[in-house]
Amino acid sequence: MAVVDYAVNGHIATITLNRPEARNAVNPEVAVRLAEAWEKVRDDDTVRVAILTGTGTAFCAGADLGQLIPLISGGRKAENEYDEKVLADPKIFERTFLRNFDPVKPVIAAINGHAIAGGMEMTQGTDIRVSVPAAKFGVQEVKWAIFPAGGSTVRLTQQLPFAKGMELLLTGDLISADEALGYGFLNYVADDAMAKAVEIANKIAANGPIAVQAIRKSARACLGVEEKRALDIETEISAPVFKTEDAQEGPRAFMEKRQPVYKGR
Repeated sequence: MAVVDYAVNGHIATITLNRPEARNAVNPEVAVRLAEAWEKVRDDDTVRVAILTGTGTAFCAGADLGQLIPLISGGRKAENEYDEKVLADPKIFERTFLRNFDPVKPVIAAINGHAIAGGMEMTQGTDIRVSVPAAKFGVQEVKWAIFPAGGSTVRLTQQLPFAKGMELLLTGDLISADEALGYGFLNYVADDAMAKAVEIANKIAANGPIAVQAIRKSARACLGVEEKRALDIETEISAPVFKTEDAQEGPRAFMEKRQPVYKGR
């Protein structure tokens, strides 16, 4: 059975971490296959939204401390093709953890259990998040003298209140799903996180895909940017959308009182 499952249903891609016996920790094979999955999302024009989830009781426990970290730190030598791929491509983690890689399409996290360390960092790279009530969140790298290099020192203090983000970074403490929801880190807490994620994904997939991707691109590009420059960025990104076939189809369908048929053109 694959350690990362990838499936497309209609316009929705679902990526499932599948190492439940290891709490879906990222070993070299997971790193490679997950990086490949995000590339598929980016490159497949039929995909309009992606859902990331896990099997078992954990969403992702982060990097595999027995396999991945020793390989990177030089504590063990490559033993298989996945080890070799990781060593040959140090930037693979940019894709694996959505650190500095844009899959272009919106990503929804259906968090089925604890999202800790790299699992929390992966979550920070997503756009919309739904969690089961029992999940806990945090970056515990500091407890093991490791740096949370998946983007947490940049994103966590933006996505949580600054002081709370700093507390989690420096103590390694965890917060509950309800706390994360209260801080605005999550969109929903639901008993069936996957069902809620699919509901949201279907709404997004029904919208004009070019507009969806442009809106997402603009919102992300304008984070932390001075307002005047941000508005210029918005103009640059939004202008081409109005010239698309979909931009003609949407208003036409509204006037004709029917559902629009978007083609991504």
